[in-house]
Amino acid sequence: MYVITGITGKVGGVVARQLLKAGKPVRAVIRDATKAPFWQKLGCEIALADMADAKALEAAFLGATAVFILPPSDFDPEPDFPEAKKVILAVCDALKAARPQKVVCLSTIGAQATQSNLLTQRTLMEQALSALDLPIAFLRPGWFIENSAFDLDSARSNGVIHSFLQPLDKTVPMVATADVGRVAANLLQEQWTGKRIVELEGPERISPHNLANAFSKILGRTVIAEAVPRENWESLFRSQGAKNPQPRMRMIDGFNEEWITYQGAPAERIIGEVPLITVLSEMVNPQH
Repeated sequence: MYVITGITGKVGGVVARQLLKAGKPVRAVIRDATKAPFWQKLGCEIALADMADAKALEAAFLGATAVFILPPSDFDPEPDFPEAKKVILAVCDALKAARPQKVVCLSTIGAQATQSNLLTQRTLMEQALSALDLPIAFLRPGWFIENSAFDLDSARSNGVIHSFLQPLDKTVPMVATADVGRVAANLLQEQWTGKRIVELEGPERISPHNLANAFSKILGRTVIAEAVPRENWESLFRSQGAKNPQPRMRMIDGFNEEWITYQGAPAERIIGEVPLITVLSEMVNPQH
């Protein structure tokens, strides 16, 4: 049995579909019972559990050949990441009790960084899970190309994308969620001992200018990238409802200053298959 958390999101959904396509039994861990029928129709067994509920997670993980851990994303965390720590504690307790054969955890590029930032939530998860006596793989993808969805309305309406990634011609390792899910599904079906770190990026590195040019091609209009000055970030994020924008700001600093980067050698990295233009085309013209 392959147990998938975060199945209702983009990455988790790809993982589940890949496993079902391979004929593997899948147990979907879902918090919202109203989303269960969709996955039942696809052939999944259902387990209802919140990611901070250790007992419910333990029941979901029992008898698992492999468990995929996709921690919830919190883009505006409280200081010291209390919500992430609740999830980490619950997941660790559940894995200790259920003892699946192996675990794959979605982490992030830069999980080894020592500077506190938004991605520190994944660093803390890695540290906690590494202490468990289980085969565990941490999948560390680059910046998700799908983050560009936030730019779509402005690109379409005004011909501008407002970039926090800077300078505008600097390329960043990015990857499609389809590649992340596919690689995670493959890892779940592999055998290993101890701890693994698997780094993943897309077939090409992408700059804000590259994003703007791709939007131009798809939308059939000129789209340019404009840098958002660093001194404006905090007031802008707060105007959008953020209460604690510093972790997000520091994450972006990490990409811009390159202390959020890959840890291993380039030759050891997995390179994805899905190009930028494919992701943005689906975003602009959804097929479903």
